[in-house]
Amino acid sequence: MITAYLHYLSRARDEHSLHSPFLFALYNEVIRAKRAPKALVEPIQSLRKELRKSRQLITIADFGAGSKINSSRQRTVGDIARNSQKSSRFGRLLFRLIQRFQAKNIVDLGTSLGITTAYLAEATKPFGGHVITFEGCPETAAIARQNFDRLGAHHVDIVVGNLDETLASSVASLAPIDFVFFDANHRYEPTVRYFETCLTNIHNDTVFVFDDIHWSAEMEQAWAYIKAHPRVIVTVDLFWVGLVFFRREQPKQDFILQF
Repeated sequence: MITAYLHYLSRARDEHSLHSPFLFALYNEVIRAKRAPKALVEPIQSLRKELRKSRQLITIADFGAGSKINSSRQRTVGDIARNSQKSSRFGRLLFRLIQRFQAKNIVDLGTSLGITTAYLAEATKPFGGHVITFEGCPETAAIARQNFDRLGAHHVDIVVGNLDETLASSVASLAPIDFVFFDANHRYEPTVRYFETCLTNIHNDTVFVFDDIHWSAEMEQAWAYIKAHPRVIVTVDLFWVGLVFFRREQPKQDFILQF
């Protein structure tokens, strides 16, 4: 990823390159903002720190591309919390995006221990929202459920099982989706398929966020496919994540921005 990151740095721009009022406001008020309300996210951060110290051993059922750090079937909760969870920086970014667009119907592809999902759930509380999150591993999902109960995130439903078998029927039964976070199978074909499945139930202001768009050659290929899709209007490459918008009132554009 070093080469990809250096390439990103050479092309990334700041707010001075943005002439769209929508993108200018989004960049300065959401992407570059540093914080989310401390009182709301502090319990999530405290739980994250606690999980990082856990020596509880669980058996992983992984239907995705696996981990670059630890591919063992048996891992401690602490190892997962340290290496397989998005940082608080990205949790706060997702929080701000949901609040910016007042997203109510949230889809999360890849629950893991539920820390990132908790940011999504907390952000949508003021709007009476609902989060449906998908996790392939039953033991991981059980810990996530405990974490949601502890945080009072009772408006989160976990769907356990192979995403290839659970996503399409679940999406079809939902109201129009406001926000999707894609953090499941980091390979080209599944990423594209999950994207197209969720695409069947979007509206003009839906937001998609793709994790690890430069994680591998396959993920970069998937990101190129998504950017070129005719229903996609605006994309924002922040290297670690990619943002996708479907706003028909915007011209079709792709941005690479500093984060």
